[in-house]
Amino acid sequence: MTDMLQVEGLNVSFPTREGPRRVVRDVGFNLGRERLGIVGESGSGKSQTGRAILGLTPAAGTVTAQRLEFEGIDLRKASTKTWRSLRGPRMSMIMQDPKYSLNPVMTIGRQIVEAFARRGKTSRSQAKDAAIAMLEAVQIRNAERVFNAYPHELSGGMGQRAMIAMMLIAEPDLLIADEVTSALDVTVQLDVLRILDDLVRDRGMGLIFISHDLRLVSSFCDRVMVMYAGRVVEEIAARDLHNARHPYTQGLLNCLPKIDGDRAPLQTLTRDPEWLA
Repeated sequence: MTDMLQVEGLNVSFPTREGPRRVVRDVGFNLGRERLGIVGESGSGKSQTGRAILGLTPAAGTVTAQRLEFEGIDLRKASTKTWRSLRGPRMSMIMQDPKYSLNPVMTIGRQIVEAFARRGKTSRSQAKDAAIAMLEAVQIRNAERVFNAYPHELSGGMGQRAMIAMMLIAEPDLLIADEVTSALDVTVQLDVLRILDDLVRDRGMGLIFISHDLRLVSSFCDRVMVMYAGRVVEEIAARDLHNARHPYTQGLLNCLPKIDGDRAPLQTLTRDPEWLA
């Protein structure tokens, strides 16, 4: 399997009163046409890793890497023109909060059509038909109404689905999905996962799936990367996640409630300072 993305020694830092603080520390991995899950607690560096790959780190942040390449393109030296050609048609990221990711002064349909147009020349009617079809694919019943609606007119879950449709319609080669199913009910969640699975299997898309849901990641992804305090502490095949060896990964698994377990309080995750070494 040929790797489309190579990451080595990735670091992301932000200024603080005490000096620069690294939130991503020496992260490295390769990604092929597969589903890579990234798990960890809030603040472990998952989202900042995804943002750094797409050049979306806030201006105050500093990104460095020994290697950061996508399909042979050195992203560390990418110009504005190069990023413009990559984001959307080739690389895309579904953010976890539609309130801050959707343009509040543009209708949902206009935003999705704009994303679809990045694939190449198309008529307005073709773009609209494709946008409505994608809205229906993510289980939005009245797709025509949502197409003409503004983000503030949608619920959180519907806004999440609209944003998923906008990112998927361009059929990128690399997709980073950040907590993409967190605001969805189970039936819609399964439909979205089916669409992602089809893109990986049929189109050869590479997927980075960021989530807190260890059970979902273990059943949907091919590999799992576990992050703690900005560092990768373990990488393991998803099917073997229950056999994880690092105590942090074991602690996350032990904190999950079990249907057939007793009613005793859930275990509390303990941390070892040596994990930061």
